[in-house]
Order: sequence, then C-alpha cells, then structure tokens
Amino acid sequence: MKRTGLMLSALAAFVVLVSSCRKEPLNDMTAEESRIYVTNYDEKADFTTFKTFSIVDSVAVISNREGSKKELTQYDQQLLAQLKSQMQARGYTLVDKAAKPDLAMNVSRIDNTTTSIGYNPGYWAGWPGYWDTGYWGYPGWGYWFPSYYNVFRYNEKSVAVDLLDLKNAKTGEGNKLTAIWNVMLRGSGVWNGNNVESMVKAVFDQSQYLKTTN
Repeated sequence: MKRTGLMLSALAAFVVLVSSCRKEPLNDMTAEESRIYVTNYDEKADFTTFKTFSIVDSVAVISNREGSKKELTQYDQQLLAQLKSQMQARGYTLVDKAAKPDLAMNVSRIDNTTTSIGYNPGYWAGWPGYWDTGYWGYPGWGYWFPSYYNVFRYNEKSVAVDLLDLKNAKTGEGNKLTAIWNVMLRGSGVWNGNNVESMVKAVFDQSQYLKTTN
C-alpha cells in the first residue's frame, strides 16, 4: 500500500510540475479506486474438467504481529457466502469436504505491519542553487544538515483466496497440491463488509475462464 502510494506520489508530483491547474490524483482518489484486485491462474488448467468444490468453514487470519488463527466474523461469513455464490453461478457444485470435491477453496485475511528505518547521512550545502552564506554575513562559510534517522511504519490489510486442484493430486515430489487460481484483494476497505459483494464479483469478472463449460 505505502509503496504503491509512494510511486503514485512521484507521478502526482510530476503532473503538478507539468500543470499546476490539474487536480491532485491521490487527493481525488476514492476508496474504491484505491483497491486492487489481482487474479492469477494456471494456464495449463482446464477449468471445465472440474465439477465440484468445497470451501473452508472459517477464514485464516495471518498477522506478522499476532501469528495465525481461524475466525468466522460476520465479514468472514459474507465473504464465504459470496465466494460460494459466484462459484455456483459458474456451474460448480458445492459439496462437503468429505465428498472428495474436485476443488478446494482456502480463504485468508492478511494483516501485516511493516517497520523500516532509513538513515540520512546529512550533507554540506554550497553548490549552485543554494543561498550563499555571504548573504547572511558569513562569506566563505558553508552549512550542513546533520545526519538523522527516519522510521516508517505502515499497515496493510488484504484478502487471499486460493483454489486447489484435488482431482489431480499426485503423490511423490513432496506431495504438493497445485493452486490453479489465486486472488489477492488489496487497498482501502477490503475488510469492510459493505464492499464484499462488489469485490468478489470483480475478481470473478476478471476470471472468465473459471467455469464448467466452454
């Protein structure tokens, strides 16, 4: 989030320099416009060969401060319900995990706080463009800024959805399941229940290949 914001800020600064009468892009960005929906899929997967799916009964909450836990808040219930609905709308049949579904859907909320420290070694002034110290009555002098540290801290909340291929699970080579579809929801308001329906719809709209028929 902050890294993206910094990149946008640099662009915004350039826009302001080019034309000061234009609006500041970041200031005019709505919460909805700040959200990013990323979808990835296995290009080798034929999604029409899968017919059934099962979904977790709670949501994993992963935090670099508090570790991991399982929750089923009202938000989580909304999220799971919307994912089920969209999968069923694509032709997949929801079954219990004991019924050996073709696909398994994992859902996680990620809550990470990152802290970094930057060091500025300071600098001496005196090159062209700076006020000469003679202006202040000290000709021939220079001036400098002492070194200092900056501490940056930012928090990012996101949602991850992973669709696993159980139908073609193979033993050997580490006994790993293949994730054939992945979703990442990032940005302002991704943990807001009012946005769940539109967010889930958006990622399925981006994933037209995810269906049981051609």
